[in-house]
Amino acid sequence: MIISKTPMRMSFAGGGSDLRAYYQNGRGVVVSTAINKFIYITVNKRFTDNIRVAYSKIEYVEKVDEIEHNLVREALRLVGIDRGIDIVYMSDMLPAHEGSGLGGSSSLIVGTLNALHAFKGEHVSAETLAKEACKIEIDLLGNPIGKQDQYAAAYGGFNHIQFNSDETVFINPVIFNKGIKEELNRKLLLFYTGVKTRSDILLTEQNNRTQENLETLDKMVELADELKKAIEKGDLIEFGNILHMGWEYKQKLASKITNPILNSYYEKARRAGAIGGKILGSGGGGFFLFYCDEEKHDRVRKALSDLKETSFKFEPQGSRIIYVSD
Repeated sequence: MIISKTPMRMSFAGGGSDLRAYYQNGRGVVVSTAINKFIYITVNKRFTDNIRVAYSKIEYVEKVDEIEHNLVREALRLVGIDRGIDIVYMSDMLPAHEGSGLGGSSSLIVGTLNALHAFKGEHVSAETLAKEACKIEIDLLGNPIGKQDQYAAAYGGFNHIQFNSDETVFINPVIFNKGIKEELNRKLLLFYTGVKTRSDILLTEQNNRTQENLETLDKMVELADELKKAIEKGDLIEFGNILHMGWEYKQKLASKITNPILNSYYEKARRAGAIGGKILGSGGGGFFLFYCDEEKHDRVRKALSDLKETSFKFEPQGSRIIYVSD
């Protein structure tokens, strides 16, 4: 039996510039962190030759091609396992396919690949896991998504990630004082809106509108660079201001990134003392993140009392194998 543990992520700035339609013209940049919300993948050898995949439903199949769960199916194909295996996954948050904005589907595929390679006795690097996950999600399945989630899940940590036109990706850890990092973590509030996102619809529109959004995306990349500098200097007020500016830019990328209800929540949080915030992921729902001084947290919580708050911590590690048995 093998068990992998893979973090989800939250992105602070630059989201959308990791789409190929944008970075193929130069470079995309995001600043993001892994968080201590995980997806766990368990794989085990079956006594029989059939395949069992368990998630919100249970599949028993004879052949890999018969598996309905597209991520698991393509991971098995890529790794080269075609029989006699049991795969189960669990999540600390919403089921990965429900669209939380925390990069759940990419954490799922990275964790599945990690567990399957370990099942075959193979140790693979974070770079390999991220590349294979991108190949499956973007190239094989044709999902209209970017590359940031796969790299965040594979590498973990708090990073400035650059996406280059030659398809290389540079992972640059953001280096800042431990005390500042802990203070930033304390000042961030995370709330679930109760609305499931449809990233495929939002990102398809965003991809199609890339050329008309080039100026906005360029500004979002600049904000990502500025946010990295602000963190390194320990200027957390500027972090909050950049978070707000980025949210204003992000809304211009597609028509359903926000709506009157989400805007109402955002304005309530701002009036209660939040300096900045954003919807995580592609938009349209999922989780709201806010930056707010601690003495104003209770006011923000009261203003958003009908939303579910979720605590979290920054996570330094990426996908790893946490259990191996014969």
